[in-house]
Amino acid sequence: MESKDIKLEDKKSSLKLDNRKRLSLSGVVEVISFNDENIILNTNLGTLTVKGEGLKMNKLDVQNGEVMITGIVNSCIYTTNEVKKDKDSIISRLFK
Repeated sequence: MESKDIKLEDKKSSLKLDNRKRLSLSGVVEVISFNDENIILNTNLGTLTVKGEGLKMNKLDVQNGEVMITGIVNSCIYTTNEVKKDKDSIISRLFK
């Protein structure tokens, strides 16, 4: 079996926020958790945390990876589990 390294640039995802009241997302893999203040989604580009007030998921299309969230959106934060690789380690840079 061949393993393909899919780069972050090759993954498709979009985020559209209208007047901080309607958030449309594509590239959603799964919904991890949600309530009226926090929605945590696993996307193609990493974990997305949406924080706000009165948040509701109006549209959830798992097959196409599309989600629509309404409410007052205060922040959208992406986190990823990938570790950036430096060319040189910290120790090797100290002893140059």
